Amino acid sequence: MLIRDATGEDWPAIWPFLHDIVAAGETYTLPRDLREQDARALWYQKPPGRTVVAVDESGTVLGSAKVCPNQQGPGAHVANASFMVDPARSGRGVGRALGAHVLEWARATGYRAMQFNSVVETNTHAVALWKSLGFTVLGTVPEAFHHPVHGYVGLHVMHQAL
Repeated sequence: MLIRDATGEDWPAIWPFLHDIVAAGETYTLPRDLREQDARALWYQKPPGRTVVAVDESGTVLGSAKVCPNQQGPGAHVANASFMVDPARSGRGVGRALGAHVLEWARATGYRAMQFNSVVETNTHAVALWKSLGFTVLGTVPEAFHHPVHGYVGLHVMHQAL
């Protein structure tokens, strides 16, 4: 697997799984009816942010991540990131590889920490992955996410010093 900067040519491969993940409404605090042009503008980061894709040996996009400052100005030294893995390719280490890559890049770029503002507590695979990569749950905002199956569930704020 290769992780590289995303290009405009990658969008047609990213959009279908990003759309399906967001439309399912189980893991992201985004409108379930997010329009493609809005999703693209949200996903593709401008410097100092960065958007990457994980591809296999044939160049097939397996997943993508974006990283950017969590806040502006005096809070810009803390990174934030989001990850999407094509569900057809889950369980193959794509999320772990993207997570490790983004953490390494953020560290090398001079960020002092990474913070995830809203990890849905019922997304147990993601919570376990981030914990295994060194994140801790700082707190949980009760009933901050309306899950289509589980009802109102908490959102974790997760953090890792870099």
